[in-house]
Amino acid sequence: MRRRDFIRLGALTASWPLAARAQQPTMPVIGMLNILSPATATHLVAAFHEGLKETGHIEGQNLAIEFRWADGQYGKLPGMASDLVNRRVAAIYAVSPPAALAAKAATTEIPIVFLSGLDPVKAGLVASLSLPGGNITGVSLITSALGIKRLEILRELIPRALKITVLVNPSNQNTDVQLRDIEAAARSSEQQFHILNATSESEIDAAFAILAEQRPDALMVGADPFFTSRRWQIVALAARLVIPAIYDWREYAFAGGLLSYGTSLTAAYRQAGIYIGKILKGARPAELPVVQSSSFELIINLKTAKSLGLTVPRILLARADQVIE
Repeated sequence: MRRRDFIRLGALTASWPLAARAQQPTMPVIGMLNILSPATATHLVAAFHEGLKETGHIEGQNLAIEFRWADGQYGKLPGMASDLVNRRVAAIYAVSPPAALAAKAATTEIPIVFLSGLDPVKAGLVASLSLPGGNITGVSLITSALGIKRLEILRELIPRALKITVLVNPSNQNTDVQLRDIEAAARSSEQQFHILNATSESEIDAAFAILAEQRPDALMVGADPFFTSRRWQIVALAARLVIPAIYDWREYAFAGGLLSYGTSLTAAYRQAGIYIGKILKGARPAELPVVQSSSFELIINLKTAKSLGLTVPRILLARADQVIE
């Protein structure tokens, strides 16, 4: 073999690994558009990873995730959604109704899986629950209708509780529905309720300053992602004022809140991970029915009850899915 041919063969051989790598499929990237902050959602992201793993997807091995955290600030979501679309992610997981609406407005092509407490049909996210249509599907949480049940639980625990304050976020599209249901339930039970609004950390502090003057018998915190991200602040303020409070998610009870009654966020995140995984394998969002939350959990924090001087009835303890002692 001539020296020139040997050099040419050596150059071709050296290039084979590079060519092989170039032919390998690129790792898909998905985006998570989340109203919460990283510190408040660690266990939820872990549940999302579990769902992905069930479909054979593991971050860092055959999947990458781009996180966008709004930290409770709804106004950031449209820009973050556009950023993920420009990043050309393979799919978007949109957590909360505002995130879902922002993602839907940003793209009609990239698949979207949402987590929403709004009625997804009435909100205009999907055409129907069974056949969503378009590029979007997801998990629907029942939140507003549970306000009535939370009032009932409060009456069981504190029969004398006639004055109830409800803390809501007026920026949440679901607030009017929640208040309508709670008002109807309060009227039927002759309970009085007062509404306090908060859309920021400082407004939460201001709302509790009003609570200190009003001294209601109990507090109900409305279902809202912003409040969930500020749960430690809210629980600490309720404890300082010695006000019994009921919340929507178990995360509040584990942060020291008295009671929570609602659906499981961890189960919802896991289901969303499964749906994202199915989409990456070729499933079409239009044909994946919206999953509706079907199980509810009552969590009671006995330590907090004792600090408030409350004795939890045995019948209520027997119904609890978990008791924190």
